[in-house]
Amino acid sequence: MDTLEASHGAVSIRLIRSRDARPLQQALMDNRAWLVPWEATNPDGAVPLEMRGAIRRLLQQYRDGSGVPFVMEYDGEVAGQLNVWGISRGSMSSGTIGYWIDERFAGKGITPTAVALATDLCFSTLRLHRMEICIRPENAPSLRVVEKLGFRYEGYREKYIHINGAWRDHHAFALTREDVPQGVLQRWIRGQVPEGAGVVPGSRAMGPGGSERA
Repeated sequence: MDTLEASHGAVSIRLIRSRDARPLQQALMDNRAWLVPWEATNPDGAVPLEMRGAIRRLLQQYRDGSGVPFVMEYDGEVAGQLNVWGISRGSMSSGTIGYWIDERFAGKGITPTAVALATDLCFSTLRLHRMEICIRPENAPSLRVVEKLGFRYEGYREKYIHINGAWRDHHAFALTREDVPQGVLQRWIRGQVPEGAGVVPGSRAMGPGGSERA
């Protein structure tokens, strides 16, 4: 699985590497104002971010089978991170997706493409059954990502994740392997996402179709 990667057009995802520490650290520093409102925080107090150590921990989680840390790239340039975390095997066989993107690359369709690629890898290569994304109600760009891809709305989770210094409510969305026999990416690019999929009930008129900036 050391070659776990996928691409579509200019967008690609691959396993994080030790040498990604410098560009990722720089991107996080350059994007502080952009990312802080959506970043997970420690309720016991701030923890200094040291990217080399963070990558070592992420790769250990990968070796342990509890997570898959991806780098998102656009035309070969590091654009952000996408992590599959909380992987459960056996009777649950599930995982959760979270991500952040450099503001310079926002609006280019990178995030939905990367989420689709990662979900497809999890369903096919990793043989997981269910993938979840949890999004704050205020995060309109990320809500648009799950709407585009047709992740099913599954409910409201109060004070679910500690973000930017407080426990924040989240909407939960998910897909199972049976939902997308042709794959998430192919269903999306072929315009086959079911109408209204991924829309939070009551948020607005039903129309055609986790950090979290899109």
